[in-house]
Parts: sequence; structure tokens; C-alpha cells
Amino acid sequence: MDDRLVTTGFRPQDDDQEYSLRPKSLVEYIGQRKIKDSLSVYMKAALARNEALDHILLYGPPGLGKTTLAGIVASEMGTNIRITSGPAIERPGDLASILTNLNRSDILFIDEIHRLSHSVEEVLYPAMEDYALDIMLGKGPSARSVRLDLPKFTLIGATTRAGMLSSPLRDRFGIAFRLEMYTPEELAEIITRSAGILKIRCDREGALEIARRSRGTPRIANRLIKRVRDYAEVQADGVVNLKVAREGLKLQEVDDLGLDRTDRNMLTVMITKFSGGPVGLETLAATTGEDAGTIEDVYEPYLMQLGFIMRTPRGRVCTALAYRHMGFTPPQTASEDSQMKLDL
Repeated sequence: MDDRLVTTGFRPQDDDQEYSLRPKSLVEYIGQRKIKDSLSVYMKAALARNEALDHILLYGPPGLGKTTLAGIVASEMGTNIRITSGPAIERPGDLASILTNLNRSDILFIDEIHRLSHSVEEVLYPAMEDYALDIMLGKGPSARSVRLDLPKFTLIGATTRAGMLSSPLRDRFGIAFRLEMYTPEELAEIITRSAGILKIRCDREGALEIARRSRGTPRIANRLIKRVRDYAEVQADGVVNLKVAREGLKLQEVDDLGLDRTDRNMLTVMITKFSGGPVGLETLAATTGEDAGTIEDVYEPYLMQLGFIMRTPRGRVCTALAYRHMGFTPPQTASEDSQMKLDL
């Protein structure tokens, strides 16, 4: 389990926090303006025709609000929502049980939909397209297929890896939205709203300081404001301003760019033990004591987004930006090579 404060992945301890801080309507939902405008039109049109909303695919990095958006759609449409995930639907019978218990216009939300097995996908195709379920009765020569009609429902699929979806499944979604990373200004709005729900005062400068360290992700922003709130209540006067935000985040070892101790340790190891690289993934994992898959899927994406590391055929390489952020003087060759590759 990833226990880092700045991880974009969902943690069990986020549960109460996220459900209390999650917006319940499009008006409360901050950011993703184009998606909100489009969804508003589609939902009003479906309600006017008294029809179920078309199937929706939401994709993008974790922590941006895909589950929250699905809940808002259900609320705005005035329907029930059934929430599950791809790994939880192990057999076609599991999916059939869920589908046959849906009512007209209900919403079925499947998180991590790219992890559905092929056999389950085969059952889902006619359900999405024809609102029917094909089941086999009996075995051998006496087996026969029976088609059950399903109520017209809306499937909302969420994934962080849209490229792993099969083409037949992806093509059956009538609406597809890619959620973008949030700007610091948008995250500051979210933090201010969350601070109000948490009953703590947070001024503009304090909210922006937390927002700048939230990696463009509302989930992380909400997690950080809760930790800064704790610091403000114990060490300050209960008000989150610029000074309190900086001190609270320093206590959590989250720096100006949102890097935590694990991120900085990985960069330091690459710079001090491997001269900035190139270093192989397995070697880096063994040296830092982290799992190779965790490094590749959790730590690297944000460091690459900042331009601190690059993946090359020979391994991972630290750029001059990483050297400077960690307080090291970049070698001339590293500075020139990394800048040339970044320019390309």
C-alpha cells in the first residue's frame, strides 16, 4: 500500500474525507469547465426526452474526480448509482447479476474498467448496445442461448489507462471525456471550499501555497489541507495563512514543488551514487528499497512531468533541473545533454 501523503492513488483513510468534501452538483464542482458544460447539455437533453443518458467514458490521471463526477451525474439525473470496479467483476455471472438488478435510467459506474476480463467484456457489449443480456442454459448439445431484456441504463466507465481499453469496448461509449490536471488557481478554490467544510479559515495566500504543492490533483489538495488544518489548530491560531501553510507542509516534508521525502531520496540516489544516470530500473529499485513497479507507476510520472528525469534506452537519467532543485551543481555534459533532449 502507498502511504505517501502526495500519492494520487486512493487510500482507505481518504474515505471519510473524500465523501465529506466531494461536491454533490455541477455547480459545486470546480474545474474541468469544458466537461461540465458538455455534460450539462447532454443531461438536460436526456431529461427532456425522458431517456437514459448515453454511456460515458472518463479517463485521465488518478485523483482528478472521475468517481465524483459519476456521482454528480447520478444526482443531476435523479437516478440511482451502482459503483463497482473492473477487478471486482471476476466472472460474467457477476456482471449479469449487477445488470439484472438495475432499474430504468440507473447508472452503473465501473472504476478501472480497463481491468475487465475478456469474458466479462463479451457480456457487456450487447448490454451496452442492445440493452440485452445473452446467457447460456445447459451444457453440451442441449445448451441454448436465452436473451434477457435489460432496462435502458447508463454505464460510466473510468480508467487511468485509456490505451489499455479494447477497441470494441471503447467504441461503445457515446461520450468520452479526458480529465485534465488542475491549475493552482482551481486547486486554491477547491482548498478554500474544503476549508469551509472543515470549519477552518484559510486565506488566499495559504490556499495558493497548498495548491502549488498538490501536483495538480484535488485528491492531494484535500489531503494536504487536512494536515495543515491539524498544524494550524495546534501550533497557530487556527487560521491557515501563507506562513502556517509553509510550516505545516514542511512538517510533512512536502517541498515547494510537491516532492516528498521518497521523491527526493530517489533523485539524491541517482545523483550521488550513479552520477545522475543512466541507471536501470531494477538497479534503482534495489538501491532505494522500493518496488520497481511502484517507481515506474507512482514516482516517475510526476518527476518526468517536472522534467527532472528522463527515460532512455540505457536507463533513467537526471536532468540539470533535478540537480539544481536538489542543491547540486549539474555536470556540464548532463546539463547540455538533458537540455538538448528536452528541447527535442
